[in-house]
Order: sequence, then C-alpha cells, then structure tokens
Amino acid sequence: MKQLINTPVAPLPIGPYNQAVAHNGILYVSGQIALDPESGELVLDDIETETHRVLKNVQGILEAAGSGLEKVLKATVFVKDMNMFGRINAVYGEYFKPEFAPARELVQVSELPKFVNIEISVIAGL
Repeated sequence: MKQLINTPVAPLPIGPYNQAVAHNGILYVSGQIALDPESGELVLDDIETETHRVLKNVQGILEAAGSGLEKVLKATVFVKDMNMFGRINAVYGEYFKPEFAPARELVQVSELPKFVNIEISVIAGL
C-alpha cells in the first residue's frame, strides 16, 4: 500500500504530484528546488545558498516521513552548470557524511523548473 507524504516544512506541490511516496519500506522523494516553504520565494543568492535550501527541503520531507539523511540510498542531482560541481559538492558533503553517503549521480541539464540552478531527488529507506 502506498502512503502519500506532504509536509509544510518543504514547498507544497504545485501540480499533480506529492512531495514523497512511501511504499514497502522505501521513500521516493520528488525533486526539490530552492523554494523557501515559508515565503514561497526562490532562494537564488548563490549556488551554495541555493543548494542548502534544496537539501533542507529534502531533509524536511525525509523527517516528516520518519526517515532521515542517513537513510538515503540514492540521490539524483540535476544542475544547470557543471562548472558549479565543486561548490555544490562542498555543500552536499555537509549533509551527507562519508559514513552514510548514498549512491548518487549528478547530471547537467539545459533547464530546470523556475529556471533554478539545482534540483535534487532522493530514494530512502524508512
């Protein structure tokens, strides 16, 4: 049986999807961008600030579902500019420590929703 997860600590869905879906002990978290859940405004000051906001949104959804960063099995990172990899990776490493870092891919794309610079989705255990 699938369980839908939506929490106000992350931006609420603006289309026909949910923030996350849990099924058979696995949590599938929709791609998150740097929307501040309180103001509804994009946080685009710089790539570090944007990445922090994205990962805080991911973390909030994980925790609302009873999971956490340490239970993430796979992360998918979409970026607009591969030249930002080092700066993104430095922030990413603050959230995912080597002792529990998930599998990951990082892919450059031509555009992202709302023309942001980064979007991250994850799959986690419960």
